[in-house]
Amino acid sequence: MSMAMASVLDPVEIRQGLALSQERLGALLRVSPKTVSRWERAERRPTDEDLLRKMAKLKEIVDLGSRIYKPEGLKEFLSTPLPVFGGRSGLDLIGLGEFEPVMAALAADFEGTGF
Repeated sequence: MSMAMASVLDPVEIRQGLALSQERLGALLRVSPKTVSRWERAERRPTDEDLLRKMAKLKEIVDLGSRIYKPEGLKEFLSTPLPVFGGRSGLDLIGLGEFEPVMAALAADFEGTGF
């Protein structure tokens, strides 16, 4: 990923789309809330490749989740422990770096074969 990619990953859009505080987004990405705040004020942009990949995955989750659910619905989907996630929530999995099960569950809901 490049700096161009960093410029299209709007941290405010991602955070608000996930209905998270700066503190919670920072915890998921393993950065400080102050770092998230700097990104949002465009004082700095993330440059770490792994971090950019995680943010891109979060953007995918927001984009797909927004097509399926209203904001409150997506928030509930991500925060509710579900059997398909082994009793964990989508945010729990994201915090563990497991984005794919969340994307798969969203895709299944989008296609009408949801859980």
